[in-house]
Amino acid sequence: MIAFLLLLLSLFLGLTGYLVIRLHNSFPFNRIERKRMSWLFTVFPFFLFILFLYKNMVNAIIIFLFFLLFLWLGDFLLFVLQKITRKKIDKSISFLFSLVVTLLYLGHGYFLAHHVVATSYKIEATKDIGVENFRIVQITDSHIGATMDGDDFIAYMEEINRTNPDIVVVTGDFVDDDTSLTDMEKGCLGLGKLKTKYGVYFVYGNHDKGYFQYRSYDNERLREELLKNHVVILEDQSVELSDKIVLLGRQDAQTKDRLKAEELMQSIPSEKYTIVLDHEPTDYEAEASSGMDLVLSGHTHGGQFFPIGQLSVLLGINDNDYGLQKRKNTTFLVSSGIGDWAIQFKTGTISEYVIIDLQNKK
Repeated sequence: MIAFLLLLLSLFLGLTGYLVIRLHNSFPFNRIERKRMSWLFTVFPFFLFILFLYKNMVNAIIIFLFFLLFLWLGDFLLFVLQKITRKKIDKSISFLFSLVVTLLYLGHGYFLAHHVVATSYKIEATKDIGVENFRIVQITDSHIGATMDGDDFIAYMEEINRTNPDIVVVTGDFVDDDTSLTDMEKGCLGLGKLKTKYGVYFVYGNHDKGYFQYRSYDNERLREELLKNHVVILEDQSVELSDKIVLLGRQDAQTKDRLKAEELMQSIPSEKYTIVLDHEPTDYEAEASSGMDLVLSGHTHGGQFFPIGQLSVLLGINDNDYGLQKRKNTTFLVSSGIGDWAIQFKTGTISEYVIIDLQNKK
């Protein structure tokens, strides 16, 4: 671990040194005649960056890496242009190019992370569900306190009420280590304000119980607030919503004692339509083989940054990063989430809550 951290520190210092030198060789710093003064002005932006890094390490690193990526791209394009024109071009152009592109790219990413939309799906049930249309609203990965606070979350719940859901499901990462007690309580209050026919149901994600235990409340306090607001918590448990539909909530994939998909389905009659809440989309083969009908997940944040989502699927980390997928007779849906973790940017994806109109078998 120490060797790995030293490697990261060396890489960071090396990349920082590269950027300082590139900045010093770019306009307007390369126009300052006094060398000491030029280096002083060059290092000053990095001093501001270090202050930002101290306050918001994750997002500072994201900005740093994207700026570096676009700087390399700008330098490459400048090299190609010089070869074509056979003229020497001031390197300041590539530096300014990378600065502008980084601002535009991450500015748009900030908008996507903070602007929540409703995404609608129509899914035809493979079994008789007893009604013509059954409306499910899925909320996932709010990580309250990151891109939205408790009051914002309450406002979104009021918006969801206007969609007239039959049921609302929360598929994990409702809170995380950085969610304050106040925001957690307001978030639970927001869930309590939801008006549905069949209730509000919750499964844990990998962040809900906390990784580092430095927040001012524990999982028992979270559970207490959820139950106080009439939210049903499912941990490898099922509940009959009607004589045709069964809702099943799985423990998170990182939970050691979670039951296997086939074990959960043993007591459920095959003619009943099963809606399954599973935070991480990592068990598709077993869920499809066990006869689950609809599986709803989050966790991936839609990939967060292109092409991370696609790579996670190719490497087998996740079975899917976003959207609908069908395996055997099972329909899988992954939402990119209504919020975000500490990262304030999303690119190649959106922030959303999902409206699913489950339509009766024709």
